[in-house]
Amino acid sequence: MPHLENVVLCRESQVSILQSLFGERHHFSFPSIFIYGHTASGKTYVTQTLLKTLELPHVFVNCVECFTLRLLLEQILNKLDHLSSSEDGCSTEITCETFNDFVRLFKQVTTAENLKDQTVYIVLDKAEYLRDMEANLLPGFLRLQELADRNVTVLFLSEIVWEKFRPNTGCFEPFVLYFPDYSIGNLQKILSHDHPPEYSADFYAAYINILLGVFYTVCRDLKELRHLAVLNFPKYCEPVVKGEASERDTRKLWRNIEPHLKKAMQTVYLREISSSQWEKLQKDDTDPGQLKGLSAHTHVELPYYSKFILIAAYLASYNPARTDKRFFLKHHGKIKKTNFLKKHEKTSNHLLGPKPFPLDRLLAILYSIVDSRVAPTANIFSQITSLVTLQLLTLVGHDDQLDGPKYKCTVSLDFIRAIARTVNFDIIKYLYDFL
Repeated sequence: MPHLENVVLCRESQVSILQSLFGERHHFSFPSIFIYGHTASGKTYVTQTLLKTLELPHVFVNCVECFTLRLLLEQILNKLDHLSSSEDGCSTEITCETFNDFVRLFKQVTTAENLKDQTVYIVLDKAEYLRDMEANLLPGFLRLQELADRNVTVLFLSEIVWEKFRPNTGCFEPFVLYFPDYSIGNLQKILSHDHPPEYSADFYAAYINILLGVFYTVCRDLKELRHLAVLNFPKYCEPVVKGEASERDTRKLWRNIEPHLKKAMQTVYLREISSSQWEKLQKDDTDPGQLKGLSAHTHVELPYYSKFILIAAYLASYNPARTDKRFFLKHHGKIKKTNFLKKHEKTSNHLLGPKPFPLDRLLAILYSIVDSRVAPTANIFSQITSLVTLQLLTLVGHDDQLDGPKYKCTVSLDFIRAIARTVNFDIIKYLYDFL
């Protein structure tokens, strides 16, 4: 399909597989399809575009928005009811409490003439949140075609592999489809496709090549790179607009944009300032540190989990590893403080400086201090990388080939206290030197 190939770039293999699975509108498709891959790998976009282009009856639900069983089931049923209703606005709201009611109501909704003998597709985005709901929900969706005796396919979109979903009691196995990360060539092709009409495609492709040369080592997120490309392009073409250089004078254009890309490198993922503030900063040639909140560690507003990662890193840097059991286990037994004291430990760890700690210890402390359940997704690891890029954490390498990467926390206690206050976390009671 030529039109689809122009809209969905660099995902020909995945589109071909999905098209073969969907088949014709009246064909029975696979009961459930599990699509996974890192964030910004095209899972949601490809699925939505394919279903809309092929004009297949479908409903799309985000499991983050529908955080309870009732919200999730009712939204699916009401969207299906709206899809099957011939008169807009005349359908009544459907209420549903349990999955058994859902199966019964689903049969009623899909008896409409425009859904009869057609495959109905239910797309569940952020499907990893299903694991926190009732135990029968995931197995029920996997066997919905069998339970409802209807032509229906459920698609799960997630950043987590299927092995993290599979129940211990066993369940129907879905068809698993992996979306790999975009390569640098893929990103070059996709980002170059967005070139402004007033400039040539070659000129914009040269700009994207420069942008990826700077940011690709620290950022692979297509959404973030697209944001950076739009934000910094006016500065790149500024010499062309002023008549100081031509579109082919790449050396002069690079010298003009280089310092501004270095400024942007300081705030990858963080969104410390708005786009309008960033444009003003570029126009005035202001040093980024002079703009309130930009890369000033005492004012940085970190993402939610980055705050806890930094707190966990500080605890791992300044507390002995053997105190972890005391602080982070609920049933650690009775431990006397004198058992921890040794001659060489009488000096405060805050005077000796931070000590390196492995990644496994950092994640173990993180999972202990965060109230909600944290999935070990690529987003968590990318936030750790961002903290290293911002020099809030330092990567100190490996001790040996069997050990993982080791880090040090480079910020002060006052900074950690300021971060902890924003998430209502009492940092002092977890610090060994203060007990």
